[in-house]
Amino acid sequence: MSPLSLAGLGGPELLIILAIVLLMFGGTRLAGLGKSTGRAIREFKEETKNLHPDPKAVGNAEQKPAADEVKGTAEVHDAEIVDPENKKDH
Repeated sequence: MSPLSLAGLGGPELLIILAIVLLMFGGTRLAGLGKSTGRAIREFKEETKNLHPDPKAVGNAEQKPAADEVKGTAEVHDAEIVDPENKKDH
């Protein structure tokens, strides 16, 4: 099932919409609009490819377990015990 059939748009409806858009914008302006839209889509796709590294390269990267990176834990020397139920000021 195509997305257009979900909206109830078939061939005749699309032709009517195209004719209305052509009358509103004109042929030359519509061509320029299509060209700029295509350019924007192409640039968007190129930029999204640059955001995501190659999946094969990511899989080959050396990964260390998180436990190896932990050097130790912090030691608490002085701590104050606070009772949240006790509303007195210290």
